[in-house]
Amino acid sequence: MDHRCCRRQKCLTPSRLRSSVPWRRHLLAVILLLLPTLAHAAPLKIVASFSILADMVREVAGPNAEVVALVGPGGDTHSFDPSPADAARIAGADLIVVNGLGLDGWMARLAASADVTREIVVASMDVTPRQISAAGEKSSDPHAWQDPRNGGLYVRAIEHALAQADEAHTFEYRINADRLVAALDALDDDIRKRLAAISPERRKIITSHDAFGYFGRAYGVDMLAAAGISTEQEPSAGAVAHLIDQIRAEQVKTVFIENMTDPRLIETIAKDTGARDGGTLYSDSLSPPDGPAPSYLAMLRYNIGKLVAAMKGT
Repeated sequence: MDHRCCRRQKCLTPSRLRSSVPWRRHLLAVILLLLPTLAHAAPLKIVASFSILADMVREVAGPNAEVVALVGPGGDTHSFDPSPADAARIAGADLIVVNGLGLDGWMARLAASADVTREIVVASMDVTPRQISAAGEKSSDPHAWQDPRNGGLYVRAIEHALAQADEAHTFEYRINADRLVAALDALDDDIRKRLAAISPERRKIITSHDAFGYFGRAYGVDMLAAAGISTEQEPSAGAVAHLIDQIRAEQVKTVFIENMTDPRLIETIAKDTGARDGGTLYSDSLSPPDGPAPSYLAMLRYNIGKLVAAMKGT
């Protein structure tokens, strides 16, 4: 190649062109651009109090978080007794999510024992609590997730907490939350249509404990229960006798056992009243992955299928 034309100026031959590129500066610029991504590459470590709540968090967080439920599928959050291993889990968590409304009050004690000072996210913070009376005292019903519209409020609270903890993935959290809320809204519409075909006098259900009050309030279903809102509350003999009389008088045809409660009481009630056993409902806990209610949405769909069949007498 003739380079005589370049005698008075530097000629950019291939070798000189390669050496003239400031590749080190380009590499540094690329690294600096990637730093925000690299800083958020590690998934958030999140601890949720129980399985239903953990599933909501997983749905909103997607691959950006590792979520652990302290009370797993089939467990009873009301009577849960945390272990030292649970204290270690929350001590190492980036985010702690609880239901609130008195369900998982043990989390505050656990956090204190683990010297956790960060704020705990209360998923039910925007829910209007259902008030109940027991032994002359009023308290809030903690089972707000049984109304899908309240589930949507949980999802938004979780989305907000995730976005604050990890701003880099805010858009992803919004997309995931929008998708889940839309599914819950569609389910709410479906439930209303299915119950509209059932006469009000047939909308009566008996369950192990009072975990479906929000569902009953939302859809005009009379939910009767053998025990109170907590599985730790043992009903008195008089209360059980009154319930049996009520079942006979109102001709309730079906009783349900919940997946995390002792079935013996409801089995006795079914025997004494002639009501049939409608099977298992999932109230405070999901099923294992191979069961009929492995996610929050699957749980709601499964329960409504069972409840509608019972009210129709099919």
